[in-house]
Amino acid sequence: MEESMKRPRPPKHTLSAWQLLIFAVVVFIATTFVMTFVVSKDTVSGPSMEPGLSTGDRLISLQHKKVRRNDIVVLYAPDEASSAYMEHTGAKNSDLTYVGNGKLFNGDSLVPLKSRELYIKRVIGLPGDTIRSKNDKLYINGKRVKQPYLNKSFMEAAIKRYNIANGTSEKYFTKNFSLKTITASQTAKVPAGEYFVMGDNRIISHDSTAFGFVPAENIQSVVVWRYWPISSWKFY
Repeated sequence: MEESMKRPRPPKHTLSAWQLLIFAVVVFIATTFVMTFVVSKDTVSGPSMEPGLSTGDRLISLQHKKVRRNDIVVLYAPDEASSAYMEHTGAKNSDLTYVGNGKLFNGDSLVPLKSRELYIKRVIGLPGDTIRSKNDKLYINGKRVKQPYLNKSFMEAAIKRYNIANGTSEKYFTKNFSLKTITASQTAKVPAGEYFVMGDNRIISHDSTAFGFVPAENIQSVVVWRYWPISSWKFY
């Protein structure tokens, strides 16, 4: 009877201290690159996207992702500088001038995009679209479109709160408008390379109905995942 042959075990390879250091540096650089140029982590602040997103919600979004209708995007505010910029430059709100098309000036100097506040909004209109809202019904390119992200009971409660707080008698969650009636746009269609955005909490949201179209360069990233709170995980 033949005896079984035992194969010699391959020698164990261990990484030297230099190899471990190089590996750690490569991982650090790769992670930094991804978190700087590919992925963004943002925290919601404010009620403009309620009830879908609330203050404290934490999001993962992708930079350079193609923007589609109904996407939730994080954007550099067209008309508001960051508090850090204001503090650093000593500028006052009265020093800033918004001239439209995403351009904000501090005196004669253009406020850099990365020195703007970050807004989170929903993309409603794409380049070439016509947009109109009438009696809480949204029409894009002449056709009524569904808005599944809006909540009827929330809308009714929000209208009541708004009227009590402001002494008004608003009937609709979204004020009636067309692109031509918006002072900041006054054009029939969304221009090439720009977008029309709105907050889901329409009755209080500061959005394209106030500051007009958002140039593509102002869009930092597209939201793909809410990871906090854990009980409200959601992929977009």
